[in-house]
Amino acid sequence: MAETLESVAADLCTTPLKSFVNERTARAEAVGDPDLSRRIRALRKPSVAAWVVNVFARERADRLGQALHLAEELRDAQADLDAGALAELGRQRRALTNQLAREAAGLAEDRGERVTATTLEAVRQTLSAAFYDPDAAAAVASGRLVRDLEPSEPVDLAAVVAGGPPEQVAVAPRATDEVKARRDRRDAERVVRDAEQELARARSEHGKADRNLHDATAKADRLRTRVVELESELTRLRHDAEIATETVDGAADRAARAAERMAEAERALADARAALDRL
Repeated sequence: MAETLESVAADLCTTPLKSFVNERTARAEAVGDPDLSRRIRALRKPSVAAWVVNVFARERADRLGQALHLAEELRDAQADLDAGALAELGRQRRALTNQLAREAAGLAEDRGERVTATTLEAVRQTLSAAFYDPDAAAAVASGRLVRDLEPSEPVDLAAVVAGGPPEQVAVAPRATDEVKARRDRRDAERVVRDAEQELARARSEHGKADRNLHDATAKADRLRTRVVELESELTRLRHDAEIATETVDGAADRAARAAERMAEAERALADARAALDRL
């Protein structure tokens, strides 16, 4: 099969770094196409961290693919997570990044390459970038990375991947039905959460309304009892008032009769005194 710039770049980017220049020259001379030969000679030597990542991508393609697949799912899911779940997601990402970086460093050391603490940190940062950015994931999965990546920097695939940018992210594809099922499940879970929150609010309002009803009913019962008591008191007072009125009327009659007797007595006394004087 005829060699392509991409296939040559993939081989060179995992060639031991000390042999890169000689191997690049040999591969350029071996092809029969002058233009391809010129482009092979122009391929850049990877940084140590990029080379470590390339070796891992080539020798542990399945392992890296699973990790990038998981990272894609986490990116899809994080929009629906609360602060606590996002913090846990961050811890999971860091743990996975550290694990993959150690595995990649182990492969590189098995090939005789010394991996310093600085290089290991650059490998971690590159893998972390792949977990956050689909373009970075494509660059890492290509196995043709020429420099390490930073999570906070946008990725120019043409500049960081030897032999031309990869056409698509090298992540194991999910079936359309699975993607839809996951999306539908997230939507359904969101509907359930909204319904649970609405139920909690409705229960709270119902409890408050029920307490208000109980208080209002008790107050109405007290007032009705008081009305009955007052009506009974009013009836008794009316009866007492009628008796008092009758008593007043009788006393008035007796007072009038007494006044008449007193007037008659006064007249009789006056007559008696007058008779006495005449004598």
